Amino acid sequence: MSRPTFMRIDLVALRQNLKRVRELAPHSSIIAMVKANAYGHGIDRIAQSLTEAQAFGVASLEEGIRLREVGIKQPIVLMEGLFYPDELNAAAENRFTLVVHHLPHVEMLEKAEVANPFPIWLKINTGMHRLGIPPHQVNDVYHRLSVLPSVQKPIGLMTHFAEADCINGKATKQQIQLFNDLTSHLAGPRSLANSAGILAWKNAHADWVRPGLMLYGASPIPNKTGLDYGLQPVMTLWSRLIAVNQVKKGEKIGYGGTFTAPEDMTIGVVGVGYGDGYPQFAENGTPVLVNETICPLVGRVSMDMLTVDLRNQPNAKVGEPVILWGDGLPVESVAKCSRTSAYEILTRMTPRPKIEISA
Repeated sequence: MSRPTFMRIDLVALRQNLKRVRELAPHSSIIAMVKANAYGHGIDRIAQSLTEAQAFGVASLEEGIRLREVGIKQPIVLMEGLFYPDELNAAAENRFTLVVHHLPHVEMLEKAEVANPFPIWLKINTGMHRLGIPPHQVNDVYHRLSVLPSVQKPIGLMTHFAEADCINGKATKQQIQLFNDLTSHLAGPRSLANSAGILAWKNAHADWVRPGLMLYGASPIPNKTGLDYGLQPVMTLWSRLIAVNQVKKGEKIGYGGTFTAPEDMTIGVVGVGYGDGYPQFAENGTPVLVNETICPLVGRVSMDMLTVDLRNQPNAKVGEPVILWGDGLPVESVAKCSRTSAYEILTRMTPRPKIEISA
């Protein structure tokens, strides 16, 4: 079967995570975030499995068109809006919902001639300072949009949290209050909460929530894993031992000699590397599961291989399974040891691992 490197996608876990979102926000509709190839999980299979999501969120026209091509009928929200005016026709043909986050979007819609009006989310900058209409322009923009024949009513009202993962911080409270103050007199559905907002800020659930990372079983909250919130990992990256070597005390392992054997020991070579999406700069000691036992990573990760300390599995043999993250090993643990986030690890998966589907 050639190189033994696999990415297993558990669609049962995915649907269970969607159910968990419903339990946490029972009065809210769900925009399931499937941007960036569904956080590395495969946008086609993920969207087709989330039949109970009321809508999907994507980052671009191309992602939205792909969903229509594979048969997705639910509303599709272009979370960054349109990038160019010449995208209007394609957006209309595919019945996309537009996010309006700056004045050029308003101007596009004022000039638009479309047969059917666009559903709209008006994005308000309440403190993220990335995308969004500034507070002093909200009333004017809302009223400009509300008179346009190209805009479907009611207009949705949206914001995005900058620090929702800081559960004891003041920033999210301030953003919620500002959003409520700015929109209290405006009609339309509300959407504030991303994954961290769903988990930590019940008063921000509003009419629509936008789960992303948590759908895939990982936690956006520092020092917590998805398991802590009743979530299940959807992606498991796994491989096999392709060599088992004996090294002497004082011998160095891998490129740069970043690990020196403290004693005579057994080293396992695993058929996975940064060419598959495993983080190149994972540190010595990063947990790896060999036969369901933690064996720490040692030495620098290579493009196609990495090495592990087998002193916890002295009888391990070539061909035995190795889990890099997922079932039994939270991706958050690997991210922490790699000085990155679960977001980055999941979304940067390459096409090389063979795909296994558990439906």
